[in-house]
Amino acid sequence: MGGDTVSLSTPSILHDHLYGGSSLEHDQSQIATQLPTLRGNNSNLSMQTKDDEADMENGVIMGEFDATESQFSSSALNVEIYRRRINNVHREILESSDQLRIRSENLNQAKRKILSYSPGSWIEQVGGMKLSDYDIPQTMSLILIGPKGSGKSSLINRISKVFDEDRFAPERAQVSCNSSGEDGTFFLQEYMILRKSKSFCLYDTRGLSDDSSENIEVLKQWMTKGVHHGELVARKSDASSLINRMRCKARQRFPLSRAVRMINFVIFVVDGLSVLKSMDGNDIEKDYERVITTAFNCPYLSYGDDKPVVVITHGDLLSFADRVRVRAHLGNLLGIPSAKQIFDIPDSYDPVTELTIIDMLHYCLEHADKNLSPKSWTVFKDHVSSVSANTYFLTFMVIVIISAYLYQVYVHHPEQQEPKNVSKGMEIVWHEIRHMWLD
Repeated sequence: MGGDTVSLSTPSILHDHLYGGSSLEHDQSQIATQLPTLRGNNSNLSMQTKDDEADMENGVIMGEFDATESQFSSSALNVEIYRRRINNVHREILESSDQLRIRSENLNQAKRKILSYSPGSWIEQVGGMKLSDYDIPQTMSLILIGPKGSGKSSLINRISKVFDEDRFAPERAQVSCNSSGEDGTFFLQEYMILRKSKSFCLYDTRGLSDDSSENIEVLKQWMTKGVHHGELVARKSDASSLINRMRCKARQRFPLSRAVRMINFVIFVVDGLSVLKSMDGNDIEKDYERVITTAFNCPYLSYGDDKPVVVITHGDLLSFADRVRVRAHLGNLLGIPSAKQIFDIPDSYDPVTELTIIDMLHYCLEHADKNLSPKSWTVFKDHVSSVSANTYFLTFMVIVIISAYLYQVYVHHPEQQEPKNVSKGMEIVWHEIRHMWLD
């Protein structure tokens, strides 16, 4: 959705939708009339003239689609299909926002589902598997990944506040307020979200690098070897002076945790304002899209077909209309459902935002349970059960043949006795013949 666009930040009626006011149909019509005009490199997605668009509308209304006398080009039809799809996505996002506002009245009920969660409790027992067949960790580990400044630490503080009984408690994660190269999260930080339970934790991480190869290398290590609290995240591109200072801080702060946790699901965090700038900006600003797309599509972050959940932050700096645009754009960019797998969590305190956080955690924990690995003995059992009948038969025959041979050798033909007529050496019993030399 790049190129020349019309900003959607002006209509206040879309903002009123989230907090009551106008109807969904009115909001949808406002967005639809201000959809961006498609320009750019792909000629198949560009409008030829205003007359073409008018002719296309007339053709849709009247049903005049004679292939031989059509007055609109295939490119115009492609644009119409594309715009209808965008309209559908926008409608789904608006409907989900409307449902959130209604469901937020039962916020405590939704919160209790998370409070009662324990690892493995939401496992889908499919394929003949039982709960005892899975390797269930004591604590589910969710990791936050995203560019620097995307709001990962702020998101952890927002999540903690939802479940913290003391709303005036200090924030747990350190938040950086500037873009200095030596600010931000350099050490992996583990946060138990439910203070009275160890059911799941969040890991705050260092922001992604501009170098995609460095990101892939770090992500591979985290996802395959696990993470532990206090681990220093250093890159090859870091200045030696910076690494030395970070190592010095590591020695001063705390020893490394002995517990190594395997990651059970990924929360991918992006800054909504940066995404909006990349949509409407120049090539330099579009680098933000390149970084998040490359990292998001890293195969180590996915569990089979399950891709990470996406959280959009800093929505409080945008109008509601721009938030809808960003959410729809990210869904198309990353190939995931905008209304179901992308969660808009601004830095605000209201029931709708809290319910969005709860829904996001529910999605993550449910998919973490779904993707739990079976125990090693279960894998061996399944492997054995998958062996063909022919292999079983051949194995059985080999065992029978070997058993028959051993029977013939050691049972049916015991060691032959020595012949009776074979003379043995004469044994002299000296005490019986002693009279021979006494006489």
